[in-house]
Amino acid sequence: MSASFVHIILCILVSCQCAFGTLSPDSKSKSKHKESKYLRGPQDNDVFGLDLISSEPLPKEILMNHEGYYKDTALRHFNGTTLGYVTPWNSHGYEVAKIFAKKFDIISPVWLQIVKQGGAYAVAGTHDIDAGWLTDVRRKGKVQQQPQMRTVKVFPRFIFDHFTDRDIKLLLSEAKERTRLNDMLIKTCKEHGFDGLVLEVWSQLAGRIDEQILYTLVLQMAKELQKQQIRLILVIPPQRKDMPNLFGEKHMDKLYKHVFAFSLMTYDYSSVQRPGANAPLYWVRKAVEHIAPVGCHDMEEKRAKILMGLNMYGNDYTPDGGGPITYGQYLELVRHVKKHLTFDERDIENFFEIKTETGRHIVFYPTLYSINERIKLAKELGTGISIWELGQGLNYFYDLF
Repeated sequence: MSASFVHIILCILVSCQCAFGTLSPDSKSKSKHKESKYLRGPQDNDVFGLDLISSEPLPKEILMNHEGYYKDTALRHFNGTTLGYVTPWNSHGYEVAKIFAKKFDIISPVWLQIVKQGGAYAVAGTHDIDAGWLTDVRRKGKVQQQPQMRTVKVFPRFIFDHFTDRDIKLLLSEAKERTRLNDMLIKTCKEHGFDGLVLEVWSQLAGRIDEQILYTLVLQMAKELQKQQIRLILVIPPQRKDMPNLFGEKHMDKLYKHVFAFSLMTYDYSSVQRPGANAPLYWVRKAVEHIAPVGCHDMEEKRAKILMGLNMYGNDYTPDGGGPITYGQYLELVRHVKKHLTFDERDIENFFEIKTETGRHIVFYPTLYSINERIKLAKELGTGISIWELGQGLNYFYDLF
């Protein structure tokens, strides 16, 4: 289906205010024979062997197979750096991280905030740190990799919270303030056994302050952390049409030798105000090439440090607007669909349109096919992958990684 036709449908949907009829879900009464066809937990075959990767999947196949996954969770199809975010508001993500620990190189719990307490820097959110879970993830993530054992690393995400303009100005203008901040981060990482940290600051400050000051903040932090064998991953925004260039090739050139990796947020392309695909494939490619163009200096090294963002959530657009959805909401909606999901050939995403008792919906959500195409792109470009977030997608998605 063409992108223009999808756009027309979405425009009609957003403006529509009329009432719609109800489609009843399938009867819940199933025979034991039919019930036995629903896969759950470890299986002898993966999604490749079951031939489930289709550009236009049937909803019944999704419903029957999504809870299953291949029994050998150590098998990897993608060898680039793979990071998975976990949030405290999605408990299923904690379980996913343990089940598929061997498929990840880095787990990033979204627990911590950098705050000011009086004149001192402190960490908020430490009550969310689950030491027992971290031990389990590391244990389950151990893989024999010659000549030594490798295990999944833990890099919690940090974000600046409730910083006033004065706090920011002081941090950016005073080297001793940055050293105090870095000392606090080093102490926190050592106290909890973290291998590194993910810093979300570029999107907050880029475009608001002089770039040279922002470089100084990141570089000083990266260097001081590195002295203590603690690595830094920097979250960076993707280039968007008609938007300022917040992070491009020149920024990469300045930072890539000192920063361990870059978590590129290639999702949320569309919104309630501009409905459509979550992360069109052509846009994801452009976002990577914008930072590390074909033929640029050290292209392979730079791209290996880019963790291409991959969303595990979707969007449900309704006459009232709608918003993001995760697997539970998606499964409730997709069970109303009686035909193959529609495939958008331009964006390389699937969607469907339904009417339910709650009204009309156009739903975009990842499928085995759309995720597999993005993994193929990461392999082609030589990047890693960052997943936002574990526990939002379907279990059989992880067979692909």
